[in-house]
Amino acid sequence: MWNKPTAEELAKLPAFYSTEEVPLKEKIIVMHFFIGGCDWYACEYSPEEKCFFGFGILNGDLDNAELGYFSLQELCDLKVTFLEVDRDLHFTPCKAIEIEKIREAQEWKLETAQIRKEE
Repeated sequence: MWNKPTAEELAKLPAFYSTEEVPLKEKIIVMHFFIGGCDWYACEYSPEEKCFFGFGILNGDLDNAELGYFSLQELCDLKVTFLEVDRDLHFTPCKAIEIEKIREAQEWKLETAQIRKEE
């Protein structure tokens, strides 16, 4: 994996179930991982299980995108020819509704006040 998060960075993520009462639209997405047309958006992490909870979109398939668990080791092991999963170092934590791909997959409407300035 390129730009693998450090233990210190992972320790800053909310623990499993700590955002359970927060509606999905309002969950803070803390990290973004990607390769090709696949994206994983992490909002919680368990250091014991080395696993994230967040939103996954595989091969750009917004119809089957879902909220769930994905492991750090699986992301590290995933390679396609010469490509590896990368962590987006320019990603700014934000609410799930502010991320266009998640919004499209969930078919959420966006109010003007919720628009994220994407660069």
